[in-house]
Amino acid sequence: MPRMIDTIRSSGANSNVMQTAARGALSVPAPEMIEILVYLATQTKIFAERARLTLAGWDESSSRAAAADPSTPKEVLAYMITPGNLRPTLLPALLENPAVSEESLTQLAAAASRYMVETLVKSARINQSQNILNALSSNPNLNPAQSATIAEKISSFTAPTATRPETATPDSPESSKATDPAATEPNQAAGPEPSSDGVPEEVITAYLAEHATEISADADKPFQPIGGIQEELPSHASAPEAVPVETAVAFARPEGAAAAAKRAPAKKVYLSTEEQRGSALQKISKLDIKGRIQLAMKGTKEERSLLIRDGTKVVALAVLESPKITDSEVEKFANQKNVLESVLRGITMKRRFMKQYAILRNLTFNPRTPIDVSLGLVKHLLTPDLRNLSGNKEVSDTVRKMATRMFRQKLETAGKD
Repeated sequence: MPRMIDTIRSSGANSNVMQTAARGALSVPAPEMIEILVYLATQTKIFAERARLTLAGWDESSSRAAAADPSTPKEVLAYMITPGNLRPTLLPALLENPAVSEESLTQLAAAASRYMVETLVKSARINQSQNILNALSSNPNLNPAQSATIAEKISSFTAPTATRPETATPDSPESSKATDPAATEPNQAAGPEPSSDGVPEEVITAYLAEHATEISADADKPFQPIGGIQEELPSHASAPEAVPVETAVAFARPEGAAAAAKRAPAKKVYLSTEEQRGSALQKISKLDIKGRIQLAMKGTKEERSLLIRDGTKVVALAVLESPKITDSEVEKFANQKNVLESVLRGITMKRRFMKQYAILRNLTFNPRTPIDVSLGLVKHLLTPDLRNLSGNKEVSDTVRKMATRMFRQKLETAGKD
């Protein structure tokens, strides 16, 4: 008896069967159902969108089993590993599956998102292939530390064996350096040097270097918050005399910052929330792009809440890189409609943030979140939130349909249990 996938390929299935197949509702084993869905998604026009949507929310355990199985058809693996279709939770299994071609992994390595890059650099298979590492080294989402690690691994493929320091004799120069603190001081790093704000200067320097091209291109862009600036001004903040100009100048000039730091303990000034926001807004408005990036890293919660809305992408994303940012702040950002889409996408690339269910839920309910991101998050929602999302008229029709389907699936599963 021929398999259903063969019947569909030979155009032997009627329209009703094809529609049922696109919904993933055929009575066939899970591996074959996935194979059918991939065929519909890639080889048909009428059922392609429905099949892709079904695959995006397909049962994770079945999907992971297919991703890890070397006998899975190459068309299915090729679909799963394609950047536009790849589900992050399946990536570890796909990377170690020998049936996934090195060519596919090479293409992925060059275009992987920042979140995926973290998984790639830890993969044993990736680290054993010079070709894939070369492609990965060109990925713009690498941070400086990852770039350095990959460069070291690439060099190890051709580097000659060097004399190991521990083989040096007691009288050798290497030995004397090991026992003389003064001799080793230039080569030892106790870690990044923290700034006066508690943020390592190395973190800021690395971010500026990583985004040097964007910073140069947007150098003349002033602070223009998404949604407009008027809504941020407190009702009484109209007089220029109320602006703490010395604070902005102190931040912009290192020597001024040092002097301000010395003067700070002399007197504490307590401002209302409204006054703090007005003061922060005036301060930010006077800074150039590099100053705003530094403030995004070093500044206060109030300043971050303004800079996350900066219309200049590289500034807004710097807020998410701040070591001082809290989960509660990100939970609020994930719910905002007056931020760039790249900010909402950037939140999903931080594993720390995505461990917080409230953040995940807010992103899914935010109509500003890119559809591909929302579809990937819907499957993690609890049943009550799926029900609410399915009736949310603000989000896209595609997201609502996905939520409705998954809500029904969970009700059916609960009924069987």
